[in-house]
Amino acid sequence: MKPAKFEYFRPENLTEATRLLGQYGDEASLLAGGQSLLPLLSMRLARPAVIIDLNRLAELDYLREDGDWLAIGALTRQRATELSPLVARLCPLVQESIKLIGHLPIRNRGTIGGNIAHADPASELPATLQALNGLVVLVGPEGERAVTAADFFLTVLTTSRSAVEMVKEVRFPRLPLSEKVKAGYAFYEVSRQQGNYAMAGAAVYLELDGQGYISAARLGLCSVAPIPLKAAAAEQILVGEKPSPALFKEAGRLAAQVSDPASDLHAEADYRRALAGVVTERALARALARSAKGGAEARPPAPEGV
Repeated sequence: MKPAKFEYFRPENLTEATRLLGQYGDEASLLAGGQSLLPLLSMRLARPAVIIDLNRLAELDYLREDGDWLAIGALTRQRATELSPLVARLCPLVQESIKLIGHLPIRNRGTIGGNIAHADPASELPATLQALNGLVVLVGPEGERAVTAADFFLTVLTTSRSAVEMVKEVRFPRLPLSEKVKAGYAFYEVSRQQGNYAMAGAAVYLELDGQGYISAARLGLCSVAPIPLKAAAAEQILVGEKPSPALFKEAGRLAAQVSDPASDLHAEADYRRALAGVVTERALARALARSAKGGAEARPPAPEGV
């Protein structure tokens, strides 16, 4: 099929883009990588009156270290982030998440800001942002504001971004991974085949103190709720305890308990709920194994299929 008719604008800079957003508001859709929007247009599931193409906004294409944050411009391609030595040093969990997004041609075009703004609960990067308590910087005609991941994702494909705002930057906290800090990370998911959406996935960060007790735990889930899910109860029972299979199993049980999946042609809700516990346990075990190496691992394994 062909898209319905729309008016097309291609702003040259952020000032022009925010002006257009202020003018057209909810009549407009933003085009970045187009990996989600273009199929919706072609199937006429989306019929915006206006398309604002952001691809000339070079000022939003960057990867920066900003104090304790990894700052990623909204127009930064997923592939560039996946290959960045800076990201590998500051927050390698982001890279591990991106490696699981679709296939290489998708990541070549897809943007970080577009992925987060689309807010697909089955996507890996929003779950990682939620797990790590990241920030989304929004910009509009009235200026900028930073929104926590917890406040950004509202429900399926819906965020707290207003009709006259766009994502300017996504911020992930710097992870203290080194030989001096015993910490590890992992993203573990189960999908029918590599490149498919996960039926359940878990993003995990663990930090241990000098006595081997867990001093910090972060856990986010994808594909098991209407939003990327923060498994706060599971995080809480981990902190202050020594890692063990029994502890990780209990964390998995709590992660499954808080899940609220829907049935679809790929999996029943009960199966996804059970998988939430499984991927949580396995992600925790992988993060723990990495913590013994200062968070290092040469090549993360591919996602597990079923």
